[in-house]
Amino acid sequence: MEIKYNAVNELELPVFADLEKNIDALESIFSDWGDIVRKKFFLEREDGMLSVYIIYIDGLTDNEMVERTITRPFLYEWKEKKVSHKELIKADEAYFRALFHNQAEAVDLAEKTTIMDVLDGVLKGDTGVFVDGVEKAMLLSTKKLPTRAVNFPQKEPGLKGPRDSFLENFRINTALIRRRIKDPKMKLKQGFVGQRSRTLYGLMYMEDLVYPSLLEKIEKKLASFEIDAIFDTGMLVHLLEDKWYSPFPQVQTTERPDKAASAIAEGRVVLVVDNSSEVIILPTTWNTFFQAADDYYNRFAVGTFARLLRYAAALLAVLLPGLYVAVTCYYPQVLPANFLLAIAAARNDVTFPIIVEILLMELLFELLREAGIRLPGQMGNTIGVVGGLIVGQAAVDASLVSTIVVIVVALAAIASFAIPNEEFASTFRLLKFVAIFLGAVWGLYGIMLGVLALLIHLAKLQSFGIPYMMPLVSGSIDEETEFQDFALRKPIFTMRRRPLYTRRGKRVRFWWKEKGR
Repeated sequence: MEIKYNAVNELELPVFADLEKNIDALESIFSDWGDIVRKKFFLEREDGMLSVYIIYIDGLTDNEMVERTITRPFLYEWKEKKVSHKELIKADEAYFRALFHNQAEAVDLAEKTTIMDVLDGVLKGDTGVFVDGVEKAMLLSTKKLPTRAVNFPQKEPGLKGPRDSFLENFRINTALIRRRIKDPKMKLKQGFVGQRSRTLYGLMYMEDLVYPSLLEKIEKKLASFEIDAIFDTGMLVHLLEDKWYSPFPQVQTTERPDKAASAIAEGRVVLVVDNSSEVIILPTTWNTFFQAADDYYNRFAVGTFARLLRYAAALLAVLLPGLYVAVTCYYPQVLPANFLLAIAAARNDVTFPIIVEILLMELLFELLREAGIRLPGQMGNTIGVVGGLIVGQAAVDASLVSTIVVIVVALAAIASFAIPNEEFASTFRLLKFVAIFLGAVWGLYGIMLGVLALLIHLAKLQSFGIPYMMPLVSGSIDEETEFQDFALRKPIFTMRRRPLYTRRGKRVRFWWKEKGR
């Protein structure tokens, strides 16, 4: 049978009443599939033999479950009936329903009327069952996908709080969120993205807290493009961002279920993507990238101190090397005499200019960082620590760089690691080289111009209609609400209202029972 696909790589083929036509179509589609399992057998009934055909993919399907819920109940004690003198019969609608709802020992089953619907299920690990004489097929959930166990967060570890993290399994990820929010108002809208990968995604949100306009914008954005395949949230993030040229991430990703659940409780939307160990949080602001789960599990004073430290670390990561170049090259008079003499003594035998020193060490640290990521396990940690110490000391002994430059570069690198979000920290590492260039060319004046341009850019960014620098650039600021979880993290009992992500009229989240609402 000739198989034709439409413009979006979908089959336009119904389920035929003639079982042989369905088998021919499936055999054509799954030709040269070594892992496909199909079987045609006959069920003995009082009025004759009934032809049945099952199909599934070995490795994605629980074989024992197929035998337990389909073949054994259908074939009565494992006995496959042979075609004898009895006439072959065709099932009707009532026969079809009785067969599956009375004999199939399965709960999750669905009727399908097109071959494409059956293929979608089979490719996800379900089992398709066709019966001769009925223009429908039954799809039974028999998935047994290869996956790893729930593990510790690798990119967002914490000393306090839950220790679980998302996996590459879509249903496990949604379950980890539902485990934390047991509210029937939390909805899950599912869909597919990618013409060939048919990657499953889900939008999770609180029906009474989310703005309908926000949900509509996200759905329109997901429907506005067609792509061959999506294999991870990182690919989908690039398609969701409006300002693709901005170095700053306009959506937030996380591997922590508690952070995703917290975002949903604030009226935001969580986008779960199959085959990815991270979920996407929409919308987001720059302040959310400085927030860590530990901030809310520790006392408010500790959380506030840690958050202020992260803001200071962001400034150091971007500006410290550039300021060092600008001051030493253009304004040495602003430094104390003793410190200036220490710099001069350290650079006494160095032959390279300061800008070359800084760039050499910065590129060396970035190279060591990249090598540490690519090497497995403990070897990566070893190359990062030992490589930094040995190569840095060797560069100083060889008079390639000065000790002051090593200290400046190391401080900037350590500061970038203090930012809890990896995508956000990577942006600061890139902007650091821009600050070095501006400081080398125009001194402090160039760095000030760079900071001004950066602030203007941040003020213009939006994330699905929410200002990126909210609440600093918001037109209507409720200081009591918006600054309660900004640089200062107030005590939980004082954070009575949800942020501006939440729909109006639904922002109260805490009140004392004895004092009233």
